[in-house]
Parts: sequence; C-alpha cells; structure tokens
Amino acid sequence: MSNAIIPVPKPQNEPVLPYGPGSPEKASLKAELKRQLSEEIEIPLLIGGKEVRTGNTAKAVCPHDHQHVLATYHQAGQKEVEMAIAASREAWHDWSEMPWESRAAIFLKAAELLAGPMRASANAATMLNQSKTAFQAEIDSACELIDFYRFNPYYMQFVYQQQPDSAKGIWDYAEYRALEGFVFAVTPFNFTSIAGNLPTSPAMMGNTVLWKPASSAVFSAYHILKVLQAAGVPDGVINFVPGRGGNVGDPVLASPHFAGVHFTGSTSVFHDMWKTIGANIAKYKGYPRIVGETGGKDFIFAHPSAEPAALATAMVRGAFEFQGQKCSAASRAYIPKSLWPKVKEHLLGQIAEIKMGAPTDFRNFFTAVIDKGAFRDHKAYIDFARSCPECTILAGGG
Repeated sequence: MSNAIIPVPKPQNEPVLPYGPGSPEKASLKAELKRQLSEEIEIPLLIGGKEVRTGNTAKAVCPHDHQHVLATYHQAGQKEVEMAIAASREAWHDWSEMPWESRAAIFLKAAELLAGPMRASANAATMLNQSKTAFQAEIDSACELIDFYRFNPYYMQFVYQQQPDSAKGIWDYAEYRALEGFVFAVTPFNFTSIAGNLPTSPAMMGNTVLWKPASSAVFSAYHILKVLQAAGVPDGVINFVPGRGGNVGDPVLASPHFAGVHFTGSTSVFHDMWKTIGANIAKYKGYPRIVGETGGKDFIFAHPSAEPAALATAMVRGAFEFQGQKCSAASRAYIPKSLWPKVKEHLLGQIAEIKMGAPTDFRNFFTAVIDKGAFRDHKAYIDFARSCPECTILAGGG
C-alpha cells in the first residue's frame, strides 16, 4: 500500500463545446443521435452487478415524438428492492474500507470517460429522452456532470483534512465513517447531471446506494450507469432500481437498514418521505440522514440602470430554456416602468423569433415538455391567465 499523501488534481470547469457548423463534436453528436434513434434497447435493473429483468415493463419515449420508443425498461418492486438492499449490504464492507484515494480515482476516471468517448452518448440520450437542445444537454449531461466527478473528489479530500486540534501530550484525530446501511438516491427528470450526482456523491464517501431514477428519464440515467460501470464502480455499490414511486420507495423506507435519502424532486413527495421516515424512526438501526432539494420559484428583479436588450435576453433565456423545466427558471419579472416599453419591445421581438420543434434540429430553441402531466399543468396556468381579468397575455396563450 502506498504511504504517500496523494493530492486530488485541482479541478477546472469543463469547457462547453460550441457544436458549430462543421465541428467534430457536432458530427459526433449527430451520428450518435441517429444511432440511438435507430434502435430500441432493453434496460434491466442492475443489482449487485447482475442484470435483473422483472417482466413488469414500461416504455422510455421521446417527449417530442411520443410514438418513438427509445427503450423498454424493467421496473422494480418489493422483491427487487430487498435484493438490492442485500447486495448493498454485501458490498458495504469492502467499499467503505477501500482507501478514499481509490474511490476518488474511479470517479475521476468517470469524468474522463464522460469528457471523451462517452460524451456524445450521454448528450444524445438526454436530448432524446428529455427533449433538451444540444446546448442544454452539453451544459447538463456533459459539463456539469463532469464537474461533479472532478470537484467532488477534490472536496472529499478537503472534508477528510478537517481534523481537531490536539492538546499537549494528546493526538486527536477524526475518522470519517460511511453510514451503516444504504442511501436511497431519488433523482429527477430535468437534469441528467443531478441524476448522475445524487447516487455517486454518497458512494464516493464510502456508502452503498439504491438509485431510483425518474420514470420519465430512465433512458439517460441508464447511459450514465454505463459510464460508472466503465469507470470501475464495484458491483453492489450503486444498485439501479427504476420503478413506480411507491413500489420502490415503500419497501426502501420500511427497511431497518435505510440510512439516508438523497433526493431532488417535488415538494409534496419529499414531505411524504420525511413523514414516513419519522413514523418509522424506531425501526431503523440508526438515524437516517435526510437531504433533499425541491421546487422553487425564481424571479428577475431589474434595476432602472439595466440595459433593455440584455434584460430581455435574460428574461427569454431564463424563462424558456428547456421549456422552463428548472427550479432556476424565471417565472416572474419585476421591471421599472421607465424600462418597460423598451424591454417589452425587445422581449416580444425575441419571442417572435423562437423556433420550436424536435431537439434533433439544432436550430430549434424550444422543444417539448417532459410528459402529459407536465403539459396538463402548464396548460392549466395558461387557461387561468386567459380567464383572469387582472392578466394581460402579451405572447402565446394558445
């Protein structure tokens, strides 16, 4: 065993590729889009490194083309959750005691794979499964996730370096131990980078994980799973268990070995999970760690000195990139009366130029919302605005 104190390379943000006309990255992405569209794959569960097929299947489709099936994926139930818990417990001992530098090396390798040979695959899957444009996919499933896999090991080292001072004649030091149990990672549809980060950040710290991706983004999550497998994540460390919320979540939260949840999703779901964890607290072997991020409402607040054209661009991009399906999406704006006439002129002019359609046409700025439920919710707000006597619709409304 090496006795060197090994520093993690200082991370740098991954450059965003431009995908300009004639560029090699655009050619590579176009070819990968064509390849993924030409086949329908089968996505199994991954439990203890073994592929598991339940026969209880669902379809992964393109939101912008509902009839195009990208994959048929198998769904987990109580039996498979129990198998995954057993696999995570079996993997826990060796993984939690692995030198942290060895764990870090796996995820640094994942970053290099994603930055290089597997970049087009992850981006194409995100474009097709979540209807993201090439630019939105690039900054998400490539750059941000690459950054997670480089910055997280760097800050893991920083955490381990935090040690207590020692009194005279005493040597005090802290050991950072993995949670004794498994972590449940529940990931959202809107960011492949979050889907790739929520299971891996606790795994990096020596924990074992059950990963339930959003049902509307299983296809892109599976492509990230293949990156992690190629990087060398050991069997049983991250167990892939897509499925319906209650069918997976109920047996997970009932397990005495449940040690933590890492969640991004709706506020109501997180409230229900927290209540269930509280009700089950006496049966757990430890006190579960609860980490969650839920929805928010972002806004733009303009100062009278703002430049109207730049402000209008910020409003259009902030509100409408990825169809507004981000917690950071601008859902309201507060504009000084002195600026509003010019801002309105630029805003309506830019909105009129927006091209909408499939993300495979790189000229499109606006594509489809994720599923029928999202469409229904969005339409309800439009209908409310149309019926509200205090509202004036400046653009859209149909």
